[in-house]
Amino acid sequence: MEELEQGLLMQPWAWLQLAENSLLAKAYITKHGYALLVSDLQQMWHEQVDTSVVSQRAKELNKRLTAPPEAFLCHLDDLLRPLLKDTARPSEATFSCDRVAEALILRVRSELSGLPFYWNFHCILASPSLVSQHLIRPLMGMSLALQCQVRELATLLYMKDAEIQDYHESGATLSRDRLKTEPFEENSFLEQFMVEKLPEACSIGNGRPFVMNLQSLYVAVTKQEVQVGQKHQGTDSQTSSSASLQGTDSHLLNQPEEPVSSAPSLSVPEIEPTSTSGSMPRPQLSKVKRKKPRGLFS
Repeated sequence: MEELEQGLLMQPWAWLQLAENSLLAKAYITKHGYALLVSDLQQMWHEQVDTSVVSQRAKELNKRLTAPPEAFLCHLDDLLRPLLKDTARPSEATFSCDRVAEALILRVRSELSGLPFYWNFHCILASPSLVSQHLIRPLMGMSLALQCQVRELATLLYMKDAEIQDYHESGATLSRDRLKTEPFEENSFLEQFMVEKLPEACSIGNGRPFVMNLQSLYVAVTKQEVQVGQKHQGTDSQTSSSASLQGTDSHLLNQPEEPVSSAPSLSVPEIEPTSTSGSMPRPQLSKVKRKKPRGLFS
C-alpha cells in the first residue's frame, strides 16, 4: 500500500462541481488498487482499497459483468482522469455524492462493454495525520517557498534599481517617460499589498482558486516531501543493516566454518509495479539471473 500512499500524495487537487456540492478531490489508481481523497473544506474523506475489495464490490454492484479487478480499475481510471485532470475530453460517466452519517459516498454510473457499470466510492473521515500530510504540511511548505520567492524577487529588484541608477549617472535617459519607475522599497510595497491586494488574494471561496493557480507548486512541494522521506528511510535502513551485519560477523567468527551447499536457490520473477496513475501497462516479468553460490569469505 505504500505505492498508493505516495502516489496519492503527489497528485494535484482537482475541483469538482457535483450538483450542489463543490468538492476538492485527488485520486491515484494502479493495477493493485486505488486511493481517493475528497474534501469540502470543512471535512476530508478517504478510501484506499486493494484488488480483493474491488473484486467483491464489483460483484455486488455489477452482477452481469465478469472481469478481473485490474479491468475494473483500468475503467475507473479512464472515468476519473477527465474529471480530475480538467481535460477537454468529457468524462463518459455520471457522478453524484451522498453523505451518510460521517461517510461520503461518491457514486459513478457508466458503461463497460455495452453494459451498465456502477461504482460507489465509500469514503470515511480522514485521520488528522492524513489531513496534515495532504494539506497542512504541503500548505506550510508552499507558504515558505512563496516567501523565499518573494525575497529573491525583492533582491532582484534592488539589483535592477542599482543598474538603472548606474545608467542615469552615465548620462542615459529614457526615450519614453511612461516607462519611468520609482526605486523599489520593500516595506512600502508590503504595506500597500496588505491594504489593497490581500482581501482579493485571500479569497478562498470553494477552493477553485487554489486548484487553478497553485497545483504545480503543490505537486513540487509534495514530491520534495516524498524524496526527503525516502532519503531518511534509506539512511535508517543502512544504519540498521550495518549494525545487524556487525553483530552477525562477530557471531560467525566464533562459529566453526561449515561447507556451503552447491545446490542453486530458486528465484520467483516479480511483477514490476505501475509507475504512474495515468496508464496501467501490462505486467512485465523481470528476469532473474541465477547467482553462483559463494562462501562467507569468498
